[in-house]
Parts: sequence; C-alpha cells; structure tokens
Amino acid sequence: MYSQFNNKTQTPNVSSNSINNKPTSDFNILIRDDDDDDKPREECGVVGIHGDPEASRLCYLALHALQHRGQEGAGIVAVHENLMKSITNVGLVSEVFNQSKLNQLPGDLAIGHVRYSTAGANMLKNVQPFVASYRFGSVGVAHNGNLVNYKSLRANLEENGSIFNTGSDTEVVLHLIAISKKRPFFLRIVEACEKLEGAYSMVFLTENKLVAVRDPYGFRPLVMGKRSNGAVVFASETCALDLIEATYEREVNPGEMLVVDKDGIQSLCLLPHREPKACIFEHIYFSQPNSIVFGRSVYDSRRHFGEILATEAPVDCDIVIAVPDSGKVAALGYAAKAGVPYEEGLIRSHYVGRTFIEPDQKIRDFGVKLKLAPVQSVLKGKRVVVVDDSIVRGTTSSKIVRLLKEAGAKEVHMRIASPPIIGSCYYGVDTPSSEELISNRMNVEQIKNFIGCDSLAFLQLDSLRKFLGQDSSGFCYACFSGKYPVQPKELKVKRTGDYLDDGLSGSDEGWVKVPRSQGNEEDG
Repeated sequence: MYSQFNNKTQTPNVSSNSINNKPTSDFNILIRDDDDDDKPREECGVVGIHGDPEASRLCYLALHALQHRGQEGAGIVAVHENLMKSITNVGLVSEVFNQSKLNQLPGDLAIGHVRYSTAGANMLKNVQPFVASYRFGSVGVAHNGNLVNYKSLRANLEENGSIFNTGSDTEVVLHLIAISKKRPFFLRIVEACEKLEGAYSMVFLTENKLVAVRDPYGFRPLVMGKRSNGAVVFASETCALDLIEATYEREVNPGEMLVVDKDGIQSLCLLPHREPKACIFEHIYFSQPNSIVFGRSVYDSRRHFGEILATEAPVDCDIVIAVPDSGKVAALGYAAKAGVPYEEGLIRSHYVGRTFIEPDQKIRDFGVKLKLAPVQSVLKGKRVVVVDDSIVRGTTSSKIVRLLKEAGAKEVHMRIASPPIIGSCYYGVDTPSSEELISNRMNVEQIKNFIGCDSLAFLQLDSLRKFLGQDSSGFCYACFSGKYPVQPKELKVKRTGDYLDDGLSGSDEGWVKVPRSQGNEEDG
C-alpha cells in the first residue's frame, strides 16, 4: 500500500493493495501445516525513529531485526514536509520494501511495524502502521499488544457514529484520539489510554513528534536508544537498536509516555502505578537471545533455564541436542550443567518460506521434515536429551520424537525449558484455546505417552520464580497459572490463526469461552 496524508479532514483510512499487483484472492491459497501453529505467536514488533535523515531506511533495518516477532505483514510511515507517507503490505520486510519504495519515504521521522496474522482477504487492511487524518492533523500508530476491552470500546464508538475499516483493536485507539478535545496532541493520547485495558506498547507519529507509550503493567517490551547523531529510537527489542548502531538508553517504563520533538524528550506518567506484569514468555521464546528484555539478558535467562532442568530433572544420556533455534541456548545450559556433550542432532532448513507445495502422495511428518533434518551419525545408538522451549499442542513434539527414533536414537528424553502451558494469553500473544493446550488436558505422564518419548520434564514454575528472585512478582505467568492480572470483560480468547475474524462482523466463530475458574485472580 502507498498512501499520502495531509491535514485535510479524512475518516480513518487503512486501505491496501496486494503484493506485486496480485489479486487479494491469491493469498487465500497459502499452505500452512499444523506445525506452524504449534508455538505461541508474538503478534507484533514496533520501531520509531526521530531526528535522523535516513529514518525510513533505519526503520527498514530495525524491522529486519524484529522479523521474528511477525512474518506476515510490514509497514513504515514517514513524515516529510509535514506530510505522512505510508507503505504497508503483506509479506516479509524484504518482500514489502525495496530501494524504490524506501525512496518514497524521505524525512527524519518514521515509525514501522511487523505483524503476525493469518492469510486471507481481510489481512491486507490490518497491516500496520495505521494512519488517519482528523480535524487537527494526521496521526500514525504502530501497536504491539492486545486490548482486552476492545469489543466494548468499539461498540460504544460505533454507537456514537464511528466507522471502522479494520478488525484490529489498534483502530480503536485512533478513534479515541480523534474524538478527544484535549490539547496539545499528546494529551489526547493520555485521555485515550485512560480508557484502554490490557497490553499496549505503541509508537505514535505526528507531523513533528514521535510518541512512545507503554501500558501500566508493562506486558510487552519497549526500549529507547540513541544514535551518535542524537536521533532517538524506540523498538520492541534491543536487537533492533544493535543493528542500526543505536545505544541502549533504557526501557520505556510501564505507564510512561515519552514525547520526542525538536525540543528534546519529555516524560509523562500516564496512569497510576501498578505492579509490573512483564510477559515471561519474552525470555522463554519470543525475544532474540542477543536482546536485553525487561532489564535481563535473554541469553542468560535461557541458559539458566537449561541448567535448572539439568539439576532438577537429570537423566542418564550420551548427548544433548536442541530443537532449533529457540531451544538451543537452554540446551547449551543443560549440557554444560550435566557434563554431557552438546551436539547438533537436528538441522533446521533456513530456506522454507511461508508457502510450499505439498506432494500428492502423503508423506508422514512432511511439515516437520521440511524444516528439521535429523543427523543420523550423531543420533544413532545414542541416549538423547532433546531440549525445547515449550510444548503447546504436542503435535510437533510427537513428530520430532518419531524423527529422532527413526534416525536411530536409542532413547529420547524431552526437557522443556518452561512450565506447562495451561492458559491462553490475552495480552498480545496468539495462543490456542485452553481446550487445545495439551498441558491443560493431560498430566506430564500422559503427555509423555502421547508424544512417545522415554521421559519428559518441564521447568517448574516455582523454580522459574526462584530464578527471577526479587523481580519475580514483576512478571506475568498467566499462561502457566491461569491467573490473569487483567481479566477481559468478554471472557473470550482467540484461537490460533483467528486474529482477523474478531467476532464483531458476522458470526461468533473463531472465539471460545474461557472457563471462569481461570479468571479474576490477581497473579502476585
């Protein structure tokens, strides 16, 4: 999508066209196997840059560093001569942007976004950043998180005449800003955020300001950095700062708004202080190992998780291997602590795209084999500990165990560097319904039998809390405990892949009721 906005009043507009001028319907035939959805999905990554003449190109590079947070859509909005220019589309960052596209985004002020969602016609219009014009100018926004009171906010806005163009909760924020009567502009954001509940790390763009906001619980990460020329950068992870040679300054604090313009940086406290509830899964799976998230090294956390497993769930083995790539650091920790060699027993293909042609003849475990190849010379006759970051449905784990045994492994012992996942997430992570989570239906012994391994052990929640020490109460463990810091009013969660059908237009399909026993208890 390419669009340009001026200061003339317009209704919020998030139009888009398809990649390479292909019709939208082409995206309805994307092939996905179950293995792609057997991990929780972090839905978004955001970046914002103020004060650099190459702002859009730096956004492009930063989005590359954040690509692991969303592979289905990308966009950049830049400001030049008081005009906002926007390019968004489905696909990877490298598919959406090229030199010609970036040449259309001059200026020293830009925001960017990567997102995960499903294929389908409605996907195009949900790609961020969103841009809208209202009576006092234009505003762009990129959002990482999920608003738990989205449906009620949207219903109230529609009742008062608002018209929505997307199925995204982020559009609600634009409408709340547009109807606010506060001046100056950043106070409109403050007033809008006072109505929001749930998770939001957002970057906003006006003709002359960059604004970063984080919800009072700090569910999702957001950091600030500076380049040597004084340019200010916001990003979901520090790995994005590293790539564009920005020095990490600090986190955006929970409940804080930072306003950046030609006069410098202004910090405001948005809402009353609450005890932080940072997403622990950022350290288990979502974030890159080279990032600093919530003030902690992701690499160090994962290595310690492996060491804890080796101490609390040891087993006689010959080698330790990882499910690449997210299980690798924990596997290194397990191997070092256990005094057992770490080997590359599974090789991940880095050339599997988002689509592939499935053979006519059914091949067992085709999806996993396409991505992971066992090394027979490493595995044959060995007692193997295989370390993974999590088990969601258990389908991929069972296929991996079968692959390893078919490659000659004598024993396969699964060690999982997180506690069992028993609850869905409301705070910006795409997870299956609780009924689909294998740990919500089975105990450890039953899961072991289901996936076919010789032994199975998870990182214990108490051990995880002990490792975090005095910071323990500042993390959200809802997916492990079923205790939610902020309970959605609608008591519904999304199934994996149903992000676009939000249940507001047409049927209520794609949503499932949450057992009330999981809600309403503060996770201290």
